[in-house]
Amino acid sequence: MFGGFSAQPGSSTYLRKAGSRSNFFDLGTDGGNDPEETLMHSIMGEQFRGLNMPSINTTPFVPSPTLLWRFKVILFFLWGFICCKVSWDSVMRMSVDLRDLFLYEAFLYYNPLLLVTAMVWLWGINIWVFLQASVNYSKIFDLDQNHLTYREIWKCATWMTIVVPSSMTAYLYLYSHGEVSLAASQPVLLYMAVGMLLIFPFDIFYLSSRYFLLRTLWRIVLPIQAISFCDFFLADILTSMSKVFSDLERSVCRMVNRQVATIAWFEADSVCGSHSIAIPIVLVLPYLFRLFQCLRQHRDTRDRTTLLNALKYSTAVPVIFLSALKYHVMEEHWLGFYRPLWLFSGIVNSLYSYYWDVTRDWDLSCFTRIFKFSKPSPLSSLLYGKKWVYLWVLGSNLILRCTWTYKLSAHLRHNYLTVFTIAALEIFRRFQWAFFRVENEWNKMNSKSSIQLSPTESGNEEDKLLSNNSHHDV
Repeated sequence: MFGGFSAQPGSSTYLRKAGSRSNFFDLGTDGGNDPEETLMHSIMGEQFRGLNMPSINTTPFVPSPTLLWRFKVILFFLWGFICCKVSWDSVMRMSVDLRDLFLYEAFLYYNPLLLVTAMVWLWGINIWVFLQASVNYSKIFDLDQNHLTYREIWKCATWMTIVVPSSMTAYLYLYSHGEVSLAASQPVLLYMAVGMLLIFPFDIFYLSSRYFLLRTLWRIVLPIQAISFCDFFLADILTSMSKVFSDLERSVCRMVNRQVATIAWFEADSVCGSHSIAIPIVLVLPYLFRLFQCLRQHRDTRDRTTLLNALKYSTAVPVIFLSALKYHVMEEHWLGFYRPLWLFSGIVNSLYSYYWDVTRDWDLSCFTRIFKFSKPSPLSSLLYGKKWVYLWVLGSNLILRCTWTYKLSAHLRHNYLTVFTIAALEIFRRFQWAFFRVENEWNKMNSKSSIQLSPTESGNEEDKLLSNNSHHDV
């Protein structure tokens, strides 16, 4: 299991090099020797054959895949321990009054990329489940033959898991040891590397997949052509990552204004502060992109359902801007008028979105598919054929749709660990949503293909009848 040596025959190239003498006596050939010498060689050969001595094995040691995997896991945990130890020691070097600000600043730069890394890991799991369930996801998303497999996606996620925390550890270490300029360069270099990697024009680092992602993002921003399943699927994922984009905006703003590794940036009313008007604008953009897609679909199909879907995304707009308005109005005005309006908008948006998930995106109308599986899909036979799975996703999706209520607590609202946890839970909710959304699309494709085959089969039967009638006439 852990690898080892394997026996080679006596004539193997491992035992005999070109131009060298044989490792054993070539018995049966005199080679021009004297009769006595030939007799001695034959006697020695008989002795070797009688002893059955094992052959000398010089095969190079090749470790087994299991051994390599275990070695990588050990190195990964060792790396994680070193990062945690260095980060903890670096934080403890700071004074108590500046420690929270220091952690919040470091967390702001790196938590968006950590959430993106989590999304990549979860998407790899999605692909793996689709593959195990024999769901042709490449056909659903219109992917070419060079699309990434789940192993390649996990490989990318592994490198992201290593690079992002390593950069964060270097930032904490350098800043706590007085190397402020070097510390400030760490997130800047990381963001530049990620941006360059996405637009790198050479055929390395999965060029076709990177450009497929960029083309899809471009179609989402400018929906000037027919909307495909991949377009609105990715746009829905972007709505769950709106907090990631707002943190990216704040991070890039500080990098541009050279506020990295400076505690003074924490002022809420500064150019890149938490009360900036740019934050709600960035938060609402994914919802507006999805709304415009729905309007474009209505223009192409004249389906009124797309207008109801557009209305769903429009309900997120007042929630976002009313939440931001809290920092720009007097407290009595907020408590008297705007806060109840914000609560009402949040409840409407959560319930409307939940209803749409269940009845439209997942096609669980009236929950009948929870208790009846008369026509299970290939995906249902693997995972979704269990009633508890549907009960779990219905209950957890409703709870996670209402996680915005943490903002009712002033303590939780300004706790960056709580905000990070809520953003991670929303990404997990979208990960669950993807399973059932793709299952529904796969069922629709199968039903359409069966409907298209029916006229063909009936036509074949008519041809057979006509041919039989012609034979009878003859």
